[in-house]
Amino acid sequence: MTWNDRLSSIEMFEDIEFNTDIVAALEAAAEARPLAPLRFFTPTFRAYGTEDVKGCNKNSFPAFSITAGACALNCDHCQAKILDPMIPATDPAMLERKVRDLVLLQDLQGFLLSGGSNRRNEVPYERYYPTVEKLKREFPHLKIAMHSALLDDVKARRMEAAGVDVAMTDIIGAQETIRDVYHLDRPVEDFERTLAALSATSMDVVPHIVIGLHYGRILGEFNALDIIARHRVSALVLVVVMPYYAPSNRPFETVTPEDAARVFVAARERLSDVPVQLGCARPAGMHKLITDAYATMAGFDGIAYPAEGIRALATAIGRPVEQAHACCSIALDGLRGRTACAA
Repeated sequence: MTWNDRLSSIEMFEDIEFNTDIVAALEAAAEARPLAPLRFFTPTFRAYGTEDVKGCNKNSFPAFSITAGACALNCDHCQAKILDPMIPATDPAMLERKVRDLVLLQDLQGFLLSGGSNRRNEVPYERYYPTVEKLKREFPHLKIAMHSALLDDVKARRMEAAGVDVAMTDIIGAQETIRDVYHLDRPVEDFERTLAALSATSMDVVPHIVIGLHYGRILGEFNALDIIARHRVSALVLVVVMPYYAPSNRPFETVTPEDAARVFVAARERLSDVPVQLGCARPAGMHKLITDAYATMAGFDGIAYPAEGIRALATAIGRPVEQAHACCSIALDGLRGRTACAA
């Protein structure tokens, strides 16, 4: 039975028209490259649960924003809305207090530290590093991830010295996107310099690519993959732009699942020895179901907040399923030999 036949035999997919050529190509690729177990990531950034994949009832891996909901860039694809569900930690004492409370009351296993950027796409973490270092020293089991934004060698080494486990950074491959969507006067080369600086440290480096970042068009994603392939990274996370965050005067098109799948295939081919994951952000509903299905068939190592029916698909194509209540950028055990921070 072909994968196209198996898709039509699963109730969630029986009325969906997949691109049969893409599915057949993914099946052929899987015959040449055996598929690894698929991990479902369910961090406690938000409430989640389906009939076949349950969320976690503890706040074991939250996200903190050091700027609350503020961001000077206010990029068109996000409008700072990505910060809304994060826990505000607008001074180091507030972060320390909240982390200690969660360790005591919610079995905290780790956290993501993020925040809005200044107009140069930099996040002012400097005054937080002593607190991060202190927390890591007192609670060595905590796995700490940070969105780095753009930085240089000195700042990358400061992150490392504070005990940060995972550095996450967005890679943009088109100058037009940096200018028009990010409202940022920085070259593509600055994104590669940031990746090079992070890769020179001992931290796990997990770059992200937003598919369709240029108003829903595919522009620069394949160049971003080439940039990432030139550096030491521990994993790659792909997300799909969500148009409903955009301002009304700069609307985004919706990236088709088929266009996303073409980027998935290129990512899996160009980073063949690196875990590739589908991150939290992507359009909801039927779009998410189809996108998640393509990622599953493309051999992605992990999917955050999988759609209903993805477990059945994974089983149908012979992929065992695991689950971790942690961010897909940090729970890398079983993929690169790391220890899990799953709850």
